[in-house]
Amino acid sequence: MAKRLYVGGLPYSTTQDELKDAFSQAGAVESSSIITDKMSGRSKGFGFVEMTNDEDAQKAIELWNGKDFGGRKLTVNEARPMEARAPRQSW
Repeated sequence: MAKRLYVGGLPYSTTQDELKDAFSQAGAVESSSIITDKMSGRSKGFGFVEMTNDEDAQKAIELWNGKDFGGRKLTVNEARPMEARAPRQSW
């Protein structure tokens, strides 16, 4: 079963392919995504990587958490489910 990882502290210039290539050192990567600002399209400095199994996900956490990537220190951990937010008011 695939395990989704949160990756924070990414350099703003990081591409999805670079993220996938880096995490493939720990095992098989199903997908990678960089979260971007809706208005500007600029990276928000974090993303998600989906590893194919729990063992590869654990290896990726050990390999990258706290390590330097492009001059910035990464935070890597198991992604938590997105919390429900209150609906926005329209004026």
